Amino acid sequence: MSFIRRMTHPAPSSAPPFIKTLLGEAQPRPPVWFMRQAGRYLPEYRALRATAPDFISFCLDPEKAAEATLQPMRRLPFSAAIVFADILLIPRALGQDVWFETGEGPKLGELPSVEQLRDAIPQVAERLGAVGETLALVRATLEPNRALIGFAGAPWTVLTYMIERQSSDREHARSYAWQHPEQVDALLAILVEATAHYLAMQAAKGAQALQLFESWAEGLSESQFIRLVVAPHRALVARLRELGVQVPLIGFPRGCGALAKLYAESVEVQAVALDTATPLAAGREIQKLKTIQGALDPLALRAGGPGLDAEVERLLEAWGQGPYVFNLGHGILPDTPIAHVEKVLARVTAG
Repeated sequence: MSFIRRMTHPAPSSAPPFIKTLLGEAQPRPPVWFMRQAGRYLPEYRALRATAPDFISFCLDPEKAAEATLQPMRRLPFSAAIVFADILLIPRALGQDVWFETGEGPKLGELPSVEQLRDAIPQVAERLGAVGETLALVRATLEPNRALIGFAGAPWTVLTYMIERQSSDREHARSYAWQHPEQVDALLAILVEATAHYLAMQAAKGAQALQLFESWAEGLSESQFIRLVVAPHRALVARLRELGVQVPLIGFPRGCGALAKLYAESVEVQAVALDTATPLAAGREIQKLKTIQGALDPLALRAGGPGLDAEVERLLEAWGQGPYVFNLGHGILPDTPIAHVEKVLARVTAG
């Protein structure tokens, strides 16, 4: 299998430490950001969210989304901001109804036909132009030494929602992939193309790195992991480069376990985000190939105390000497005390 360890050009000396790390340059102290760092654990976010009628309109309001993106950057010394958006904006842009029910999460309408979805691809970047406006607003405000991350849901994860039409244990989507391989391959190809144009727009509007959230990589056999995760990621990375996107890419195949190294070897991302269950030794093996990110347990962050302190030290000791971005193994939980976040950031940034 082919892979690249780093991008072929070094980071400019003026690049933020986060970007240098993604490109393979270990820093004296690892840069740090947290998945879902903009969100419900912050009182200012909850107040801002209350000003929008629904979650989708909130995501697509550039001024509000930019404010949500910047809130944690004002309060905490994160090395990078990640644009406030949602992975289900792409199916909505492709013509599938998407909405959020309070207390239940996302709901999706009937899956359009392959032909209808394919015909909608040229409109995706324009329909999601508000996300680009958000990025431009944030980049104009954010300090030069702090990076800006764009993102999208990876094709398989987005497709599971499109098939299931809600949050679930993904069993129906995984069964569907076995039962209807040709249709699933066609749908994944559509999502690869749509996502490539969406991410290219984000890079053009100021995103300095892009993360692919494969939130539902867990539970797949090796053959299905290669087909549903690795192959679409490889195609998406190749398409982004064809479109002229040169920013570093982070892949996050959450829950894939021992297949994480296979992913690192097979997909030409510059960094691999690791989830909570990743053994330290496995992380070190992947770190020989490319930058790693993660994998602090969000439950430890919420719990705080000596257990959290010990876990932070364990990760820093194991991975901190190589190119490593300190992060969570999944998103920050809404009831996480801000003081716990402050303490971890103080330790990571102060050394």
